[in-house]
Amino acid sequence: QVQLAESGGGLVQAGGSLRLSCAASGTIFSIKTMGWYRQAPGKQRELVAGITSGGSTNYADSVKGRFTISRDNAKNTVYLQMNSLKPDDTAVYYCYADAKLVPWRPGGDYWGQGTQVTVSS
Repeated sequence: QVQLAESGGGLVQAGGSLRLSCAASGTIFSIKTMGWYRQAPGKQRELVAGITSGGSTNYADSVKGRFTISRDNAKNTVYLQMNSLKPDDTAVYYCYADAKLVPWRPGGDYWGQGTQVTVSS
């Protein structure tokens, strides 16, 4: 199994910054994609940013230019640097990983428990 441990959430004023981290552990053969989703109260979970093992990234339009995703493949860790935060960024942020446990089986999606990010106006 794969465990994802998130850290770095908290309370910040609008315009401030936070950095989220997520470390994957367990019996991991490879991780194809890692990234972050978020879910605000009363809303559906949405993709924030993702990054492949090769470094290709994608972002939600709402965070482009403000958030930066990065990854340390050796540590199976993904980071999300969030700058110029807005109250609309308030949500629970979930880390995910598309990981293979063994090379001969398809990968699966694994999720962290979530970390709260609150941006005050």
